[in-house]
Amino acid sequence: MLNESLEARPTRRYVEKREAILDAAAARFNRQGVRGTTLADVAQDVGLSTNSVTYYYRKKEDLVVACLLRAIDEMAGIAAQAASEATVAGRVAAFIRLYFARLARTATGERPELMSFREIRSLPEGHAQIAFGAYNDMFRQIRRLLRDSVPSEPEQRSRLSARAHLLLSLTSGAMLWLDRYEAEDYPKVADTMIDVLLHGIGSASAQWQATLDTAALLPALNEPETTQQAFLRAATELLNEQGYRGASADRISARLNLTKGAFYHHNENKDELIGACIDRMFDVIRNTQTLVENGGGTGWDKLCAVARALVHYQFSSQGPLLRLTIYGALPEDMRKEKMQTMNRLSARYVRFLVQGMQDGSIRPLDQTIATLQVNGMINAAVELRRWVRDATAENAAALFVRPLLMGLLSDECEPLR
Repeated sequence: MLNESLEARPTRRYVEKREAILDAAAARFNRQGVRGTTLADVAQDVGLSTNSVTYYYRKKEDLVVACLLRAIDEMAGIAAQAASEATVAGRVAAFIRLYFARLARTATGERPELMSFREIRSLPEGHAQIAFGAYNDMFRQIRRLLRDSVPSEPEQRSRLSARAHLLLSLTSGAMLWLDRYEAEDYPKVADTMIDVLLHGIGSASAQWQATLDTAALLPALNEPETTQQAFLRAATELLNEQGYRGASADRISARLNLTKGAFYHHNENKDELIGACIDRMFDVIRNTQTLVENGGGTGWDKLCAVARALVHYQFSSQGPLLRLTIYGALPEDMRKEKMQTMNRLSARYVRFLVQGMQDGSIRPLDQTIATLQVNGMINAAVELRRWVRDATAENAAALFVRPLLMGLLSDECEPLR
């Protein structure tokens, strides 16, 4: 009853201590992941005993939800501020600038960290339902920023939802890379990202090709899977859907109608399997990039080809690629090694951008920031079907790749192809 009373009318001291716990927990979750953080870690950061923390948040999952809800509420508040702008372009620019300004206040120590949304899938079902309910409401607010009128056709609604997912994913994803810049430069970085999203990457002469043979750039998608390949695919699906916690040996085996014994016959343990899933993703990305780079065409042709091929793979029978958010659940040594490899593969997109600027097919722009957006778009495509139920390998490029490469508002009135 005492705890309920405090929740109903919390004292100032109670609120301050609760906020301090949330501040410390968000920083820990961002740095170590939910799996790698304990209530004892958070308690130590705020100078409390673990029992004292459980007075505020009984379980770690309760604390995760509270951190996520606070971050979602701030993002929704930013969207509400941006909504006052008169045009879609103005609202997009305001949304990004306001979010980057919030991250700058974290970088200078004025405000605590916001928890990354990447851990939302690590929650058990009941907690996830609460977090996703708030996240869905926030998503609708951001989607309204991109419309001048209510879409009447299903095709228009699909396009709008896809672009809202792109805008939210790339903007919130900046939290993961923005600290490579000085806080005083965040406004300039925001303006550069706004330029890329609104005006695209191609030069004035760049054309979107409605058809492109992406299958030739990918593994043979119709070949029968080996048992180990099936384990890697099933594990990747479950890791993307339910996070580290949900991808248990039992669930992975059950998805393939195999026994748990079969799992351990092919895999030493879950961490080893996750490492193999990441290496599989690296192979697909690396091989596709190499095939494209060794082929003909302009830098624009190559960038379009690799982006479309990898998004196509997300929806193929062998897909998806593993979401990069899983890194937070990895053991530290493995996390550093895999992140380093991913950074190297991401840097390969710069070569396409440089070639395009040299041959005139890509406009002059910041190669690093453009590369981060391309990589973020490919990674976010794995969740496109959550927001666009009719997204397929055939229309995903028009829904999701084209808005980034041609510009977020470039083809609002054109049909999907």
